[in-house]
Amino acid sequence: MRILIIDDEENIRRATVVVLEATGHETVDVDNAAAALKQVENSSFDIAFLDLKLGGESGLDLLPELVKLQPQLDVIVFTAYASIETAVEAMRRGAADYIPKPFTPEQIRQALGRLIAARKLRGRVAELESRLSTEAPTLDLATTEPAMQKALDLAFKAAATPATILLLGESGTGKSVVARALHEKSPQKDNAFVTVSCPSLSRELLESELFGHVKGAFTGAVGDKAGKVALANGGTLFLDEIGEIPLEIQPKLLRLLQEKEYERLGEAKTRRANVRVISATNRNLEKAVQDGRFREDLYYRLHVIAVQIPPLRERPGDLLKIADRYLQFFSQQCGKRLAGFSKEAEAVLQRYPWPGNLRELRNVIERAVILADTGEVDRLDLPEKLSQGSPLTLTSGVQIGARVSLKEIETEHIARVMKQAATMTEAAKILGITRDTLHRKKREMSGSPDVPAG
Repeated sequence: MRILIIDDEENIRRATVVVLEATGHETVDVDNAAAALKQVENSSFDIAFLDLKLGGESGLDLLPELVKLQPQLDVIVFTAYASIETAVEAMRRGAADYIPKPFTPEQIRQALGRLIAARKLRGRVAELESRLSTEAPTLDLATTEPAMQKALDLAFKAAATPATILLLGESGTGKSVVARALHEKSPQKDNAFVTVSCPSLSRELLESELFGHVKGAFTGAVGDKAGKVALANGGTLFLDEIGEIPLEIQPKLLRLLQEKEYERLGEAKTRRANVRVISATNRNLEKAVQDGRFREDLYYRLHVIAVQIPPLRERPGDLLKIADRYLQFFSQQCGKRLAGFSKEAEAVLQRYPWPGNLRELRNVIERAVILADTGEVDRLDLPEKLSQGSPLTLTSGVQIGARVSLKEIETEHIARVMKQAATMTEAAKILGITRDTLHRKKREMSGSPDVPAG
């Protein structure tokens, strides 16, 4: 981290610098309030150590000015005039911790350790809030499908290593779910999992989102911003849809991967970040390299471990289990008690090819739960498109497009309409025939178990 030391005693500054730089941090030290404000106005810091008595100046008065200039700055105050009153006042004005003079190197290390732990906790809280805000059920990755199990085995084998992992697959296949699971199984699991959606921002804003910026770096940059790389330091950075990242940013990302170094937008100062990178794409990156839209060196750096996530249509054994988990989640959210899916609804779900994969399934089940007015989700609660474009299995097992007669299809269709209609008159109107004709056809169908007796 980058740390500012503000103390009017040179020996105190020198001792603090030695302790902090010995633990791998970068330091800048000043001896007065004006110099401190100039540093904070022109550069970015993570932590400041502030003496509450700066010659004839008050550190207590300087403290809120520092925090106002850089709201993300954590300030640790120390003074020879330690008392409960000054400690409380320092905290009230924005201090994060308090050390009385004289202090030992161990006290500095402990205070720094508490702040680092607090920062990690804030990162975890932000992550959890982000997950809750999506209002989506957490999916476990248990599978009965060999292709999916093979993908997970490969991914989890690499989880404990520092290797960069590239998740490949169609949009909506659950790549972000796998990425989060990889983080939870990695040595970085106690630190933040930070997601960056590469297609969601312009080039300039994406660069700022990734690496951060300093005040005045571009129009609208009214203050310093740390960036997602800094937030993910010590943890995992998930780059979703990496194939969409602009060419201008790709060299900077490559540098981060190879050297763990980067610069904030508008700043020449080199920073370091120890992040584990997991990326995902639904694009053919090899073709993007051939077309000149993706750097070859970056492709190979990302492609250390490549995991292909199969689409939902290739996981028929998992589909109903996943659908049921969505159903239970949205039933609870809507305050409904639904036992599950009717056999007919299950057949429709299993037959549909799910081009939108898990994302489409989630939306379909949410809609079905809202519409369901019985104790289970029926076929009629599902969108009509699920029954179009593929053979439709009807209640009796008759399949449109199969080798069956028109008579069998007509019988099945009439039986279904009569079950749904409130009266024979309504059923006849739906079918486009007279009520007498419907009664005649009903007599002809009297042997069908699907025809109601009344």
